Amino acid sequence: MNTFLPADILMPRVDSMGKWAVIACDQYSSQPEYWEEVREKVQNAPSALHLILPEVELGSGREKEEIEKIHKTMNRYLTNQMFRSYPHALIYVERTLQNGKIRKGIVGRIDLEEYSYTPGKEAKIRATEKTVMERIPPRMKIRYNASVELPHVILLCDDQKKKLIEPITRKKKSFTKLYDFQLMKGGGHVAGWLIQGEDTDAFVRRTEEYEQQMMEKYKEFGETPMVYAVGDGNHSLATAKACYERLKQAHPEEDFSEHPARYALVELENLHDEAQEFEPIHRIITSVDTEELMEQLQETSCREGGFPISWYSGKKRGKIYLDLKKNQLPVDKLQTFLDEYLAENTGEMDYIHGDGVLKKLARQEKAIGFLLPAVEKDQLFPSVMTDGTLPRKTFSMGHACEKRYYIEGRRIR
Repeated sequence: MNTFLPADILMPRVDSMGKWAVIACDQYSSQPEYWEEVREKVQNAPSALHLILPEVELGSGREKEEIEKIHKTMNRYLTNQMFRSYPHALIYVERTLQNGKIRKGIVGRIDLEEYSYTPGKEAKIRATEKTVMERIPPRMKIRYNASVELPHVILLCDDQKKKLIEPITRKKKSFTKLYDFQLMKGGGHVAGWLIQGEDTDAFVRRTEEYEQQMMEKYKEFGETPMVYAVGDGNHSLATAKACYERLKQAHPEEDFSEHPARYALVELENLHDEAQEFEPIHRIITSVDTEELMEQLQETSCREGGFPISWYSGKKRGKIYLDLKKNQLPVDKLQTFLDEYLAENTGEMDYIHGDGVLKKLARQEKAIGFLLPAVEKDQLFPSVMTDGTLPRKTFSMGHACEKRYYIEGRRIR
């Protein structure tokens, strides 16, 4: 059976899609004013906002009350037929970003039996970055008793020949458009088209061919190489997996082959889409003995002829040459060293976007900054399969306002 499949997709019947769609719950977690403004805009109108718990509100003391309210609202929306169901369907999505580029995707479901967030474990779908286990239990409280899921997960395929999504793009004028509107709070524009019938079947056949080709392409990495990577929303997907495993343990006699909890709704996007831009995230270390740090870095992690990385410290600058193993990313080697060094020595690490910002911050006393290269797209899959997961803050997939908004849903009970 394929890993990525059509789903029985729920679409809201609402007067304002602009009020319905809200950004992923894990965004703007340090900016409560963002979510206050969203609540002010939405108020009591039907909205995905009433079906999620923004992470900025975790630890507020009102979590239990808010989660109960979410579950009641889900059930009320279902009872009041707030959703229209499209069986065995896919949704083709076009998201216009701030830079004018259009990011294309397909909403469907994945089989959680084929997904793992455990580093080093072979699975067709894998997390790209390490899962913070402490973030899963609060989310499980929401999902385990929820009747509906709303996805903000972005799944990446390694489709260099562009045979999966792009044929849908070329045929979009023949599909029924389900929505077309401006997203709130500077989120850009989004439009979605319904895919059913023969077009759905054709897409399923293409994913089957793609998965087989990936198994062959990456066979050196084991019997079950990765064919899809979680580009965004891994903690949501890990929560779905944890809830599914808990359900199986609670009902060992039950057949879960077609149980809705076995699956999760995601948006599939092509790693090689021109709108997918990987921006590097640099490292700055402050309040540190820079000479001692550089001495240990040279001794433990560098070699002559290695991969060059520029560094800046005060008025000084130079290059180090990292000793990388096959398929290892420079950020992985550097982050491993810095984590070990700072565990034993004084110093604070931060993650910086922008070359100029890094160089400016590195001018301060007792500071050193490392300018990292952007991750090459063809490095992503081999690197994850080699190292298990990538270090935190390896790369950025767009700005916060460009993350996925909640629009489509699916029944999970």
